[in-house]
Amino acid sequence: MSPAVRTSRVRAQLTLKEPPTSVGARPGGTIARLNLQFNPSTLELSKSTEWRRTPSRMAGQSALPEFVGSGPRTLSLEVFLDATATHDNSVEQAVEKLMKACVPTPASLGRKKPASPWVRFEWGTARTTSFDGVLSSLSVSYKLFDVDGKPLRATCSLSIEEASVDPPGQNPTSGARSARSTHTVVAGDSLAMLAWREYGDATAWRAIAEANGIDDPMALRPGAELMVPGVRDASGEEDS
Repeated sequence: MSPAVRTSRVRAQLTLKEPPTSVGARPGGTIARLNLQFNPSTLELSKSTEWRRTPSRMAGQSALPEFVGSGPRTLSLEVFLDATATHDNSVEQAVEKLMKACVPTPASLGRKKPASPWVRFEWGTARTTSFDGVLSSLSVSYKLFDVDGKPLRATCSLSIEEASVDPPGQNPTSGARSARSTHTVVAGDSLAMLAWREYGDATAWRAIAEANGIDDPMALRPGAELMVPGVRDASGEEDS
């Protein structure tokens, strides 16, 4: 491979953006951007689906599963940092940027709605691994140190969990994100989990609680039917 080809290689990057100000809104301005020194050697992408079965003592075989919902995508990757050529503070500066994704932003605290930044991994034209999400886990392993104790090399393992919601009119169960729907409670359900699944925001569970007259968000009875407000209702706006 020629030097010209190597220098033109597309570099991956992580972008931190201000979290949305309301349910269903897009993220705000860029808070920080980390251009990766080295492109990841491996990307792990996972997505789960939830099914429900109703056991029957009279059935000779297991009951047909009923589709309940689809979980968010999760992207796991390792970020390698190295400052052995410069002996500067770039490794810790990069780690500090990643740490910002784990705490509420000053703007969200000012709105009294604490929320951490939304994170997006981008690498050239890749689409399945590029989505708006939140950092669900981060671990940093420092590998090499300077004579004064300054970290010179580190490996950061992180997972990004999808936080975006479908655009208006793209939800096949409701026809529009402003439409109301129903949900049958299954064992292990919580209002926060349902709000995350429907709106991409676990803190929006209060809208579901108010719509169903629920005082205790954790005391849900399996089999109960819940009315789930649309995004506009959940954000305090009225449907047109």
